[in-house]
Amino acid sequence: MSEKVRIYELAKTLSLETKEMLAILDEMGVEYKSHSSTIEVETADTIRQLVEENRAEAAEKEKSEAEAAYKASLPSRAPVVTIMGHVDHGKTSLLDYIRNTKVASREAGGITQHIGAYQAQTPNGLITFLDTPGHEAFTTIRQRGANATDIAIIVVAADDSIMPQTREAVAHAKAANVPIIVAINKIDLASANPDKVMQDLMQVELIPEAYGGETITVNVSAHTGEGVDTLLEMISLVAEIEDYRADPEAESSAIVIESILDKQAGVLATVLTQAGTLRVGDYIVSGEQWAKIRAMIDYTGKRLKEVGPAVPVQILGFSGQPLAGDLVEAVSSEKMAKALTESRIEDREQNTKDMSGNQGITLDDLFNTVTVAKVNLILRADTQGSLEAIKGVIATESESTEEVDVEVLLATVGAPTEADLLLAGTADATVMSFGVNPAGSVVKAAEKQGIALKSYKIIYNLIEDVQKMIKGQIEPEFEEQVLGHAEVRMVISIPKQGNIAGSYVTDGVIKRGAKARLMRRGEEIHNSSVSQLKRFKDDVREVGTNFECGINLVDYDSFEEGDIIEVFEMVEVPAI
Repeated sequence: MSEKVRIYELAKTLSLETKEMLAILDEMGVEYKSHSSTIEVETADTIRQLVEENRAEAAEKEKSEAEAAYKASLPSRAPVVTIMGHVDHGKTSLLDYIRNTKVASREAGGITQHIGAYQAQTPNGLITFLDTPGHEAFTTIRQRGANATDIAIIVVAADDSIMPQTREAVAHAKAANVPIIVAINKIDLASANPDKVMQDLMQVELIPEAYGGETITVNVSAHTGEGVDTLLEMISLVAEIEDYRADPEAESSAIVIESILDKQAGVLATVLTQAGTLRVGDYIVSGEQWAKIRAMIDYTGKRLKEVGPAVPVQILGFSGQPLAGDLVEAVSSEKMAKALTESRIEDREQNTKDMSGNQGITLDDLFNTVTVAKVNLILRADTQGSLEAIKGVIATESESTEEVDVEVLLATVGAPTEADLLLAGTADATVMSFGVNPAGSVVKAAEKQGIALKSYKIIYNLIEDVQKMIKGQIEPEFEEQVLGHAEVRMVISIPKQGNIAGSYVTDGVIKRGAKARLMRRGEEIHNSSVSQLKRFKDDVREVGTNFECGINLVDYDSFEEGDIIEVFEMVEVPAI
């Protein structure tokens, strides 16, 4: 007779009102007469699981709503923008124009010093610009665990269109997963062809809004200033949609943008505040360096006593030069600052010792590692035709499975470079080259950094490795395959060993080591595996249909005559 549970007792156990429990039973279609009626244990377990899931969902929803409400209560902050693009396409000229026309200076003489970042005043509020020397610096900051940029501006010359560094800049911006705005520069030139740039943007998978895509494009001239106000409006529009906010009362944190060693002032570090408020006199730690903030200078040369989120300032007081991308955190005292930096130095030295002699991650290691269901690739080839052919085949392979997302971050002509390794290290990508070989220094750098780098002469070998990578990212599916059944006809007691099931194989085959479940009157009593299998006194690997045998199961010997032992194995379902 199966076990029963009274409805009101289950409601009490689950801290539910009786009417709530009855409502659940009604929804499930379970029949009952009153709250004192009984229900099956299996039904009670189902209800218990349902209630727990509903409570977990409600708690998660409440947490999300609380987080959303907290964020909505915070003050808005300035968006942080990085401008990138091909050399000579005018990104520096564009930054200079914005700096010279939009930055509010405290003196008629203009900006008193360059700190690698500044804020532009617009009708829609402040915008923070990071004046980094290119996409390599942008990604170096990201590689060190910091996400300093909210929006990326890709500058493309209207008379030159998409160039190799443009492709690299787009790849780095995409890897950062930030909104991208394209500034089509030099429209004042007679040779300008912004329409061609719009068409060529689709080569790097940026579809302009004018063509039905989502990429904002703005025609500008860094020389005359035409379109710059529109560009700033678009930045403010994206910022409004993204709704950037920060808590000035939170624990102080910032990111190092750059640091220099001044002969007179000592170490000067430009930092971008992220949360909280930094104040003169605070103790801060960045990587293996610490500081007591002696002074903070903004982009106009003004000395500040405190700064809130998204404000770039130059800090005076560091003991040594912090690295670009290192996080800055406030601590309570000089003693804690010194202890924290000393601990980090010791950890680094120990890790260096531990890693000495170790090789980086190989492609085979990558194939044998199941991580997230995504494969990022950086492709290099001898010709544009080879690149297009490889991309086409890879696209076909990626479409063959819905479980793995294959993304080509960058595809360019030429040998792999150390800049490729920088992007690969940040985006967990594999670098593959066809028809070209990387320089020895690049190979050594890849080995040192643990980045998968491989060259191919035959396209089919490259595609085969991509297939292996895709397969390695998919969690294999298994299904149960029944091998056979045996009926227990006699329970044999062995002193000091326990009971053995004297059995008769009714169908299939019984295998030693196979998974097994013990069924009694249609119900599963035990689930483990066959630990021992005998024919008479001999140990055997398997016993077939219509033969007798002795069976031992792992962690179980309470057999009864009439029990059925079902033996099965889990078989991987072949990919379609």
